[in-house]
Amino acid sequence: MKETHRLDQLIAAAAPCSRREASRLIRDSHVSVNGAVCRVVDRKVGDDDIVLLDGRRLTYCRHVYYMLYKPAGVLSATEDRHERTVLDLVPASMQRDGLFPAGRLDKDTTGLLILTDDGDYAHRMLSPRRHVEKRYIATVDRMPAQDAEERFSAGLTLSDGTCYQPASLRRIGADTVEVVLHEGRYHQVKRMLSCVGSRVIALHRESIGQLTLDHSLSPGELRVLSDDEAQRALR
Repeated sequence: MKETHRLDQLIAAAAPCSRREASRLIRDSHVSVNGAVCRVVDRKVGDDDIVLLDGRRLTYCRHVYYMLYKPAGVLSATEDRHERTVLDLVPASMQRDGLFPAGRLDKDTTGLLILTDDGDYAHRMLSPRRHVEKRYIATVDRMPAQDAEERFSAGLTLSDGTCYQPASLRRIGADTVEVVLHEGRYHQVKRMLSCVGSRVIALHRESIGQLTLDHSLSPGELRVLSDDEAQRALR
């Protein structure tokens, strides 16, 4: 038995857009099925059916994956009554039901953030057991203590008893360091660097796994990840 989907579900997944927007497009005669305009929102369609949106063929995409260049001053959340969130940066044409940030960056932290509607994907990327690397560039007020690299590689225990897994620290400039983690806990980079004598002035995430931020994006911009790119963030 072939798999079928509601027409509005396919449009929302493949366009991508919200289900409400998909329904509007169907009712306003933007969609055809097998050569005939279809205005039936809940019509069932399968892989053998030819679905066109304004002449462009669509195929069902179960999930979406976006690369966002997160700017400072925006919350890594789905909604907030008082402040802008990363979902407020998503254009209407790319909105999708169930979209959320996979992980979080602090409000003042910039860089790579993945938005998706795939909870299993996010779990695989964020689980400490999978050891997916997250690479950060930190601007600091002063260089870390002389033995900071060794302390990072051994794993740090803070004065409040918080234990962090081994990480790497590399000095890359007069006031900048690179930190690579395999976990992503609350204020982790800032707290680890504070433990070795440095206060973080600015923090930027450059990569997740083998996926590096696309610097053709400006802060606040996002784009669709290819299937290969999405998988690179898991490696």
